[in-house]
Amino acid sequence: MIRVLLAEDQAMVRGALAGLLSLEPDIDVVAQVARGDEVLEAALAQRPDVALLDIEMPGADGLEAAAQLHVELPECKVLMLTTFGRPGYLRRAMEQGPPGSCSRTTPPRTSPAPSAARSAASGWSIRASPPRPSARARAR
Repeated sequence: MIRVLLAEDQAMVRGALAGLLSLEPDIDVVAQVARGDEVLEAALAQRPDVALLDIEMPGADGLEAAAQLHVELPECKVLMLTTFGRPGYLRRAMEQGPPGSCSRTTPPRTSPAPSAARSAASGWSIRASPPRPSARARAR
């Protein structure tokens, strides 16, 4: 069983992700928090295998929370959740070592979150985001 912590400040998104992940027989959402400064305490209490962190949250951003987890709970794999926030944010996140990222703009039915959690728990690096139009399609 893969134990997952969700950190997302938007309650609707957090609830939808928790519901989606709970449908998977091998994934257990063990904690949900709405603020970055709540991540470490919840992680230390619940010992998740994977933390799915929104990059932009109140209290502390996902980058700060990921850095704390890296020091205090290094066995917990971190996936950054983003909707294409500020330029350079995701790049900075990846430089800090999380194994991957997921976009929260993907429709729930095709969300990469369950497979991303499995990949991270297994030690794989992933980058899950919605498909982007080709340069040719953008030029039209």
